[in-house]
Amino acid sequence: MATKTMTMAKALNEGLRRAMDENKKVLLIGEDIGKLGGVFRITDGLQKDFGEDRVIDAPLAESAIVGTSVGLAIRGYRPVVEMQFDGFVYPAFDQIVSQVAKLRKRSGGHYTMGMVIRLPFQGGIGAIEHHSESPEGYFAATAGLRVVSCSTPNDAYWMIQQSIKHDDPVIFCEPKSRYWEKGEVDLDNPPEHLFDAIVRREGTDVTVIAYGATVKTALRAADTAAVEGTSIEVIDLRGLSPFDTATLEASVKKTGRVVFVQEAPLTASIGSDVIRQITEKCFYSLEAPGLVVGGYHVPYPPTRIEEDYRPTVDRILDGVDRVIGFGS
Repeated sequence: MATKTMTMAKALNEGLRRAMDENKKVLLIGEDIGKLGGVFRITDGLQKDFGEDRVIDAPLAESAIVGTSVGLAIRGYRPVVEMQFDGFVYPAFDQIVSQVAKLRKRSGGHYTMGMVIRLPFQGGIGAIEHHSESPEGYFAATAGLRVVSCSTPNDAYWMIQQSIKHDDPVIFCEPKSRYWEKGEVDLDNPPEHLFDAIVRREGTDVTVIAYGATVKTALRAADTAAVEGTSIEVIDLRGLSPFDTATLEASVKKTGRVVFVQEAPLTASIGSDVIRQITEKCFYSLEAPGLVVGGYHVPYPPTRIEEDYRPTVDRILDGVDRVIGFGS
């Protein structure tokens, strides 16, 4: 088994490179992704190796980038769009929800819509609003789109390739605060399914579900709780739409308690929907109502109070204490 240690940014770069090597129809398009390699250098070196026809530096016009990619996808290409930052996706919102999400169904399957929109999301880099947002809930609520998020270099490497091969459009959410963290990448054995949740840590007392950057925070909370005698099972959701209800259901039926962690505000969120479905499927196994720990229902705050907005170990453990202490 060939493995390699690399950052998440490098893993994404290598995953894109492998996809482009394997399929000449894969091309990249975005702002400053060519010579610069993107603001986070995810596409560094790819234009040099694959040429300007396959790694395309686009004007600062997100709606035009996505609209062009729709035409390419209809003609059988596999465009991978890079949004520089999460909050820059909104000018392309009309194209994404009105065209990208609808065309495969509208054409009765005559057209596939095999395109990926890479979305660096969540905070943690000391940036302002429009650079640190969590818009994934908009897209998870849009029928016809698939939404996924990686949390490790290994997942980044394989999930970007699996997303490119998918015939439905995929919103690929990358936790930008984790780009520079290193991990082992298995270059031979991909995770079996793109949308499968993964149990990152076994536990018996409480199920904590997270995705993107919050997975690491949840694991740190589990380490702290273990010192105090509480066993937390941490699940990396990975597939945000659709999500893997079977893995979540099995865990919650074992632990009887569940806390969901996200950076997005709680209102009309992915966490709210996950808790709803868990309540429907696991009602008689639950010892307490499910709880969501997330951002607040305000625009993303200034840098100096960013960490008061994002879920912390203490806030997760407070949620754990609340579900354990329910009814006592």
